[in-house]
Amino acid sequence: MSNSPHDRSSANDTRRLLLKAGAASALALSFGGRAARADDTKVLRVGYQKYGNFVVLKAQKALEKRLASSGFSVQWLEFPGGPQLLEGLNAGAVDVGAVGETPPIFAQAGGVDFVYIGSEPPAPRGEAIVVQQDSPIRTVADLRGKRVALNRGSNVHYLLVEALKKAGLRYEDIQPVYLAPADARAAFTSHSVDAWAIWDPYFAAIERQANARAIATGEGLVRNTQYYLAGRKFATAHAPVVHALLDEIAAVDAYARDNIASVATQLSPLVGLDAATLEVALKRASFGVQPVDAATFAYQQQIADTFTDLKLIPKKLTVAQARWDAA
Repeated sequence: MSNSPHDRSSANDTRRLLLKAGAASALALSFGGRAARADDTKVLRVGYQKYGNFVVLKAQKALEKRLASSGFSVQWLEFPGGPQLLEGLNAGAVDVGAVGETPPIFAQAGGVDFVYIGSEPPAPRGEAIVVQQDSPIRTVADLRGKRVALNRGSNVHYLLVEALKKAGLRYEDIQPVYLAPADARAAFTSHSVDAWAIWDPYFAAIERQANARAIATGEGLVRNTQYYLAGRKFATAHAPVVHALLDEIAAVDAYARDNIASVATQLSPLVGLDAATLEVALKRASFGVQPVDAATFAYQQQIADTFTDLKLIPKKLTVAQARWDAA
């Protein structure tokens, strides 16, 4: 099950490895997405994950109503994680999407041509490294030599790196096991791995359903920022559509911030988790879409430099090259 980074040294397939998670499924989606839109200028294809404000926005159909007057329809495509979503964007299946703070770094390193169009405030409590309740592992320092599941290139990849650094460990001191959330949960509950780095709502679910114990969250380590990204060509050609999307995200954010219990109830049948679990996750979330400012780009540059130093991406990036010159 483990895919050690030491097994990924070929320069010729660096890009494929950086974006390998979900590539086949995303490429399949790209064919479906293209077939579904005879006129590429009149469909906004939104990549989303199992949980979050895009799920609420999709259910409310507010974006469809907002864009109808401009002749745009909306197509929603679900992905299991940020890396997979960005491979979908690279394959031409997605125009815009929401991901955590690390997937854009791996995507930019892999040559995906996107821009940052917005972000949410930091939510460091919404991700964690968890172990079994009866595990002898009490601190991050105890992970030396242990098998840790995570989605490669996801937001928790950076959390794990920073947590290990703070504990005096190197990344090489653990055995990373790269798995998407569903497979990682199965490995965790079957004790095939010793720990799991995961984000909400999976974090809240494993806490409540399997009594998992967090040995670290993002607090004091990382921001855990959610970003909204768009294909550069789409954002340049259709700035009004992007602005309309951001307006509707802001409206959903305002509603969710003031109605957490109601949103949890709304989300429950859509994501397959009980409302109480979702309420836990929502209370750790952040709300309020905002522009990506210079300080945020500096933070993303820090993440990029960290992964360059670890040789998990092949060369130094200039993250600000993905800045959107909004019209």
